[in-house]
Amino acid sequence: MKTIFKLLTLLFLLIFPLAMFAQQDSTVSTEGVEFTDGTISPDSLSFEESPDTVTARVDSSKTTVAAISKVAGPAESGKNSLWSIFIAGLVGGFAALLMPCIFPMLPLTVSFFTKQSGSRASGISKALLYGLFIIVIYVALGMIITIAFGSDALNALSTNGIFNFIFFLLLVVFAASFFGAFEITLPSSFVNKMDAKSDKGGLIGLFFMAFSLSLVSFSCTGPIIGTLLVEAASKGERLGPAIGMLGFSIALAIPFGLFAMFPSMLKSLPKSGGWLNSVKVVLGFLELALALKFLSNVDLAYHWNWLDREVFLSLWIAVFGLMGLYLIGKIKFSHDSDLKFLSVPRTILAIVVFSFVIYMIPGLWGAPLKSISAFLPPSATQDFDLSTGVGSSTAAHTDGKVKKYAEIFHERGTPKGFDPYYDYDQALATAKELNKPVLIDFTGWNCVNCRKMEANVWTDPAVAKLLKEEFVMAELFVDDKTELPVDEQIVSTYSNKKIKTIGNKNSDFQAASFNSNSQPLYVIVDPNGQVLVPQSGANYNVEQYKAFLQSGVNAFKKKN
Repeated sequence: MKTIFKLLTLLFLLIFPLAMFAQQDSTVSTEGVEFTDGTISPDSLSFEESPDTVTARVDSSKTTVAAISKVAGPAESGKNSLWSIFIAGLVGGFAALLMPCIFPMLPLTVSFFTKQSGSRASGISKALLYGLFIIVIYVALGMIITIAFGSDALNALSTNGIFNFIFFLLLVVFAASFFGAFEITLPSSFVNKMDAKSDKGGLIGLFFMAFSLSLVSFSCTGPIIGTLLVEAASKGERLGPAIGMLGFSIALAIPFGLFAMFPSMLKSLPKSGGWLNSVKVVLGFLELALALKFLSNVDLAYHWNWLDREVFLSLWIAVFGLMGLYLIGKIKFSHDSDLKFLSVPRTILAIVVFSFVIYMIPGLWGAPLKSISAFLPPSATQDFDLSTGVGSSTAAHTDGKVKKYAEIFHERGTPKGFDPYYDYDQALATAKELNKPVLIDFTGWNCVNCRKMEANVWTDPAVAKLLKEEFVMAELFVDDKTELPVDEQIVSTYSNKKIKTIGNKNSDFQAASFNSNSQPLYVIVDPNGQVLVPQSGANYNVEQYKAFLQSGVNAFKKKN
């Protein structure tokens, strides 16, 4: 049971956050523009969130702060993205091992190799080849997805409203499957043919044995694989699906080789039972919670205004609350066995789930919930916020000017207490009047790192004071789908693409002017648009980010 407890804990604490972190690597697509390795090409540009990239140096002799920033290039961002996909695949693979379709097959398959082989060495080699074929089969599946859609199509999927809504529906279907509403299966005739071929000897027989495992277990692994491929596709990485399947298949293949080398370890495995179905149901709840994040992405970008922050939180509280009730046996699905008593691992996991539910409840009244703020809709969508007053929000015209696009972004996109501009030219004009530098914030509706910066760094009193008093802020959303007026729709001189939406306009401006595709990106310029200090990506160290802002203020004062 210790083994099961560890695996269930990893499942709860890792698989859902990792799947959500996958959102943060692709928030913008300009419909056919992507990066090539090394240099930026206007014909090939994709947009990703930036990693933590700012460092600060303090000159104690002059008591001044110089902020040094570096934004990750496409190669570095892509590498981080692929690693997150691989880890998510690895965790998904270990979760799949606990499925009723796979777990009971572990001792049977390993025993087959050890008993049918002439020697222990032969049994180990066959088990290792069996595991290798599992890896080959799943990686081939990932490559087929890439070839079928292509990297450009995967980039487009990341922010396309229709596909994000389809992803939402798919995850709901997967959750229903795990709850026992139906099974996702492949045609039995096809499965039987592949199983018959596994009777052949040699490498061909081993390959079809591995292929048969993949087919027979599809009813359990299909939703996990589908979720993983959806996440990989949403990141827009060319090799994303293949890398995700590599991690998944490695986790799936390791036990077969390990138990073949050390057969005595099979005795330590817990017996199959109703707990296997409980793992499926818990995964179903996690799939449902993840599905809501995809729906939120569409809701924000297209201004449907369905999932305000408190509505989203209410749904999550309900989902995880039901998960907790399921774990303690208060609700039961059709395929569940009777729960006669609570095991220690199940009790501890239930405590974790209920604690998470209790933690989220104050968020309904405006509590920041900093540990999960990156996954929630922007705080500006909160209608009932006790920290600022019921239904209150900062006016969009505090300086007497009507701010362009304020009706689109201010009430739902801007953190409460801040009053930025949403048009770059208007921000520059105001900066000239007030003789202040401009902080350009390239952000996005679906930008996880942006929400984390706003909730964890901008809320610091010293940072907030600098932002409000020393800068004219320009908040530029790069993934907004609002169409520009016809007379403002142009063909970009940088990418040669038609600029149709506000998001297209801002993302093209970011790539053309600042040689970057990452969000958030913070750039400090003077009223003439000249960059004052090196630009910065996300940095969750408050002191370092404050140093970056102060360096911009000092550079502006020195220049004037």
